Amino acid sequence: MAAPKYPLPTQLFINGKSVDSHSDERHSLYSPADDTLICDQIQYATQEDVDAAVDAALAAFNRPWRIFTAAQRGEVLMKLSALMLEHKEELAWLDATPTGKTISFAIKEIELAAANLKYYAGWADKYAGESYPADDGFIKIVRHEPLGVAVGINPWNGPFVAISMKLGPALATGNVMILKPSEKTPFGSTRFAALVSDAGIVPPGVIQSLPGAGATGALLANHMKVRKISFTGSVATGKRVQQAAASSNLKRITLELGGKSPSAIFEDCNFDNAVWWSVFAITLNTGQACFAASRLYVQESIADKFIDAFVKEMKEKINQLGDPNKPETQLGPLADIGQLARVASFFVNDRGATQVLVGGKQHGEKGCYWEPTVLYNPKDNAEVYREEIFGPVICVRTFKDEDDFLRMANDSEFGLMAGVFTQDINRAMRLSAGLDSGVVGVNCVSHINIQAPFGGTKQSGIGHEHSHYALRSFTEPKTVLINMSY
Repeated sequence: MAAPKYPLPTQLFINGKSVDSHSDERHSLYSPADDTLICDQIQYATQEDVDAAVDAALAAFNRPWRIFTAAQRGEVLMKLSALMLEHKEELAWLDATPTGKTISFAIKEIELAAANLKYYAGWADKYAGESYPADDGFIKIVRHEPLGVAVGINPWNGPFVAISMKLGPALATGNVMILKPSEKTPFGSTRFAALVSDAGIVPPGVIQSLPGAGATGALLANHMKVRKISFTGSVATGKRVQQAAASSNLKRITLELGGKSPSAIFEDCNFDNAVWWSVFAITLNTGQACFAASRLYVQESIADKFIDAFVKEMKEKINQLGDPNKPETQLGPLADIGQLARVASFFVNDRGATQVLVGGKQHGEKGCYWEPTVLYNPKDNAEVYREEIFGPVICVRTFKDEDDFLRMANDSEFGLMAGVFTQDINRAMRLSAGLDSGVVGVNCVSHINIQAPFGGTKQSGIGHEHSHYALRSFTEPKTVLINMSY
């Protein structure tokens, strides 16, 4: 095991301190780039640790944090944003190394996360309540009040963006937060919590970090003093979170789950733009993105030309696979051996169900690299066409007209993202209305913005992140009625 570039935080972070877990068990992580051991001393939070963190969070919420004004909370978020940028190389390395994310992409993620926190800093003193006139003898006032102890259960594919999407609106509206990073990326979250404490930006207990696997997440989802869970991850785990929230204390939930996003290429599209976005959408973070456009539909009249160009670009992407620690590398490995096995399993289960135009196999003998893959005309019931793969694998089909595309695009239990490539604005508006999707890109796809809500339909999730919609999910409206005739 080589010496790490930065110290690896292996403990928990509770009430302003790095502490040992109540369990003597230790866990390991291996590099997906070369199979070497990264660390074998990682600690997971137990029931006692979760109870301690929740009690510290509740104590912080009830007094020191609650007397912070909205403007002061905004200043806190500005300081958190600056702190992220100050330590972006370290934080990027800590979360990129365990999953093989390219270091250049990881640094961009920290920069985006810092920008998200700055965005919510601006909202802290502008999230207004409402009032209604006393035309019936009563003044009606609506206050938006914080829920209390919130938990952010974050994914491994974009840990710091997820932190910012949850921590920003939670703190802006007066909540406190326990971060539960994925067991695949425990280091960055815990190091950030420690940096915040060292800088004295928030009182102890306002931001904490509890690394752990699914069992730790379950303890938090079932905890009777937790009032909000914001979860990003798989549909299967999201369902368990919802069940735990309902069976415990009916805690509020936001679920940002999976996707199998469709994208339509019409004959009047800007050809080069459509090719670029189609490649980008399935190779971003090696295809490990919930909103990856993994179902590509091409109008029959341009199908041969477009597919040839698309396949050519995807073949070029194979040449860009490399060491994720090198700044010039554009495509890294899959996150770990388990993710590699998952992607490979689709090609065993669906053998003969589709034509492989490029890729479809592991790249090299060392590490968890998978070649960018284009599958043509998969069978309707093929798992590779129906299920989220979470790798650089895309299914291509052709369509005749708008109705044909909509029929295939909406025939899915997912509804997170969709794309339409056309220069006909009327067509774009028709399809954006007809698609069962939380986000629709016109002449773009697999792109989101902090100013607009992000969330899915059907089994892609419940609730929304980003924009002022996220503020709503961390507050409860309280109505105050004032009798003017008293």
